[in-house]
Amino acid sequence: MKVTETSADLALVMALLSSFRDRPLPKDVVVFGEVGLAGEIRPVPSGQERLMEAFKHGFKKAIVPAANMPKGGIEGMQIHGVKKLSEAISAFDEL
Repeated sequence: MKVTETSADLALVMALLSSFRDRPLPKDVVVFGEVGLAGEIRPVPSGQERLMEAFKHGFKKAIVPAANMPKGGIEGMQIHGVKKLSEAISAFDEL
């Protein structure tokens, strides 16, 4: 699989963390975001639309850039908005 979109950065990091810890991410979790070299999590285009589509497809939890958090949230979805990689790792631990 060739991934060219940077919005998959955070999902890849979470997959590696999941493998390293031998602890799978729950099947109802969606993850997206760009990861900078200093560990900052950058927003992606159409972030709120991505969350709405994920919810329609049965995802109940999300780890996303804080800048992509919907203003009123999404009823029925637990969303972790993160600014740094360390916050994303903490969100992973809370799942």
